[in-house]
Amino acid sequence: MKRYLGSPGKGFRSGKILYMLRLIIKMFLRLFLTLLIVLPTLFLAPRLITALYSRKLIHEAGASPAARVAIVFGAGLWRDGSPTPVLRDRVATAADLYFAGKVEKLLMSGDNSTVEYNEPAAMRDYALSLGVPDEAIVLDYAGRRTYDTCYRAREIFHTTDVLLVTQNFHLPRALYICNALEIHAAGVSADRRIYHPVSRFIWNMREIPATLNALVEVHITHPLPILGSPEPIFPKEAQ
Repeated sequence: MKRYLGSPGKGFRSGKILYMLRLIIKMFLRLFLTLLIVLPTLFLAPRLITALYSRKLIHEAGASPAARVAIVFGAGLWRDGSPTPVLRDRVATAADLYFAGKVEKLLMSGDNSTVEYNEPAAMRDYALSLGVPDEAIVLDYAGRRTYDTCYRAREIFHTTDVLLVTQNFHLPRALYICNALEIHAAGVSADRRIYHPVSRFIWNMREIPATLNALVEVHITHPLPILGSPEPIFPKEAQ
């Protein structure tokens, strides 16, 4: 007697659906774990690259090499227009370099995108209060970003041998950018105090995407910052 084999029942279809769901879930879990490993690596790799690149280029002010120009990067102002402690430390370190005879000129580069916000002028005023003569100070009003400052240092101010004055969290990116733009640069640490742990954490977290963006700009996109007529710091015959 023949047995009747009918079409698969609901149990068979339910089992197949569950099997497919398990496969899909496994696939998404593998993808998630891969992204969990790959994405942080992609973001952290540029920071590691610049850190390794710059580790022998960073000096304390007293042990730094000499150069014709020290570039001082902007670092924010208080509401009254005065420099933040981080910016004061950068200017004070640059002043020390000048008084030690390590540099001839200080290039103060910062943001002056509005009339009310003028980083270079505030940096100049603080440097003057420390005794730096006015003729030793040059202002760059369009240094809105690190990339812009380095680019303009070469194209507008015709500097090719510089010391970069900023804090340790920022020096690797600044050094990498300037040297990639064919400026011979060494770094001088402006860490003159112990900064608040929360501030240090925020600064270092911001450096992760900023460093990735810097590598893209110097190697791929090559954006043009605000430029203008050349303003060489030193006459050609003096170079």
